[in-house]
Amino acid sequence: MIKPFSHVVVDGSNLATEGRTEPSLKQLNEAVLAFMKEFPGTKVTVVVDATFGHRVDRRERAEFDEAINNNELVAPPAGAVGRGDGFVLTIADKVKASVLSNDSYQEFHDQYKWLFDEGRLIGGKPVPNVGWVFIQRLPVRKQAGRETAATLRRAKSTRAVMRPMPVPKSPPPSSRAVATAVKSQATSVKAGAATKSAQPPKLNDLTTFLNFVEKNPIGTKAKGSV
Repeated sequence: MIKPFSHVVVDGSNLATEGRTEPSLKQLNEAVLAFMKEFPGTKVTVVVDATFGHRVDRRERAEFDEAINNNELVAPPAGAVGRGDGFVLTIADKVKASVLSNDSYQEFHDQYKWLFDEGRLIGGKPVPNVGWVFIQRLPVRKQAGRETAATLRRAKSTRAVMRPMPVPKSPPPSSRAVATAVKSQATSVKAGAATKSAQPPKLNDLTTFLNFVEKNPIGTKAKGSV
């Protein structure tokens, strides 16, 4: 049996997505009400991440906004380090509260060692035909040689930023098109010059030739020098 708690911080985003791909405000409400019924007198602070309101069903968004306005739900400030998880643990650390979540918070183990203290982490799951069941738990430790998904994402992002720009092996398509056009034009100019040089030079201009033909019809004898 779980001992009574004075204050519990609920990881709302975690419980709202338990067994689901998208968060459900209805499921979160059921979990919180069930916990408060089982542990009356416990102060409860429900924290959701900053994107929670955009991910719940559209039909629940008005209810979500109302809960935020009434301080029934709390979201971290924009740009909070560690996002929703970090905010949950910061609050719990400040007031020495327990945390209701099925997350192990592996990236925060070094910072919040009290996560491994008895009674500081509680898990909860909805059981068919029973309802929500809550139990004390210990976080799953990060195995040696393995990194959390968050750590891997940060490392991958850092490597991508630090990696040098690749050297292109060929010019871009536009450059290739320009180079091809220039080469084709140069070839045409050379071909034209060669054709022009191959033609025999003209001995007389057209006017002189026509005057000669007019004055000397076919069969006329004429003297000339070559």
